[in-house]
Amino acid sequence: MGTARSQQQAAPGAFTAFARFVLCGGGVGLASSFAVAALASWIPWVLANALLTVVSTLLATELHARFTFGAGGRATWHQHAQSAGSAAAAYVVTCTAMLALRQLVAAPGAVLEQLVYLSASGLAGIARFAVLRLVVFARNRSQAVATVRTVRPLNAAVARASAPTDPAALCRAA
Repeated sequence: MGTARSQQQAAPGAFTAFARFVLCGGGVGLASSFAVAALASWIPWVLANALLTVVSTLLATELHARFTFGAGGRATWHQHAQSAGSAAAAYVVTCTAMLALRQLVAAPGAVLEQLVYLSASGLAGIARFAVLRLVVFARNRSQAVATVRTVRPLNAAVARASAPTDPAALCRAA
């Protein structure tokens, strides 16, 4: 129990977690954006983006579990699966942005492609931060369940103490 308390106390605040998220996730995202551009010269861009999304999601989820959200250890398979869901949504956003760019500009340059890709990734990243913080690496779920378990008997005891026990009073109350 002492370990759980020390881990709970070590959980970073929202600002610190977001700064770490930007550093870890942004660093992985920036590296993968250059890797997508390089890989797309050999294979179709959509396939390159899919491959790099999988690899970068695995790496970023581990970094977020260990550093960003202060979980203190490796990410579980369940956390990887939840993180993959948010990454799949981010993949759709980046693909949609790039397909829209290609519809609007016949031959976009590398700089414009990077600008569009990184902008879409940034917007998707903000949404991912919220999902990861509030769902995937949420620390308060177990505390909330414990709180509900301890609060319910207290409320029931108060309700029992204030409820009339006289049969005539009960009939009037009904």
